[in-house]
Amino acid sequence: MSDVWSGRAQAFRDSPAHREGPDLDLLVELCEPGAGVKVLDVATGGGHVARRLREEGCTVVTVDPAPGMQPDVIARAEDMPFDDGCFDVVTCRIAPHHFEDVRKAVAEMARISQRLVVIEDNLYVDEQVEAAERLRDPTHVRCYSEDEWKGMLTDAGLEVERAERLERRRDVDDWLARVETPDEDAQRVKELLGDRIADGAMTFPSIVLKAKQGQRC
Repeated sequence: MSDVWSGRAQAFRDSPAHREGPDLDLLVELCEPGAGVKVLDVATGGGHVARRLREEGCTVVTVDPAPGMQPDVIARAEDMPFDDGCFDVVTCRIAPHHFEDVRKAVAEMARISQRLVVIEDNLYVDEQVEAAERLRDPTHVRCYSEDEWKGMLTDAGLEVERAERLERRRDVDDWLARVETPDEDAQRVKELLGDRIADGAMTFPSIVLKAKQGQRC
């Protein structure tokens, strides 16, 4: 997967869908940024969360499994080389649907965070949309429901403080081109999505969750 994502790095740095948006604004706000706040940005991708948090005065370390994303540390979300509680905030934006073991990744984020974990990802819609997602991009594993997300965070010892649903409208052709979906597969993706596509665009439901650290033993 790392080699695939390294080849996509520039597309994700340039992507307006990742570079800006109300979802990014909300995620940054929920991180409670400020001077001296230490943040770990997991699966940093194009580095847009890290950039915004640094602008707010935070000290940010980025981690990603893909060398081409140019992270500070190359590692999978499921196995990160950091001490317990060594960051004030751990954040992850629009990446967990690619994680092979999302529960382990969430547990790692909880372990490393001293105060907050802030996560954004696309929400589960139905199996037909999941099939379209996997056909578009074989690195897609699964999206999760709001209840599943709350359960995973709680199981990791965190207390969910806030959960905000958003809708992210995206041009479908741009969405397919960003991961270089072959033409034949792209056509099948559009067929699977059917009337969810209107005027060449589709709305992706997403969620931003803020969870605080419970009492450590």
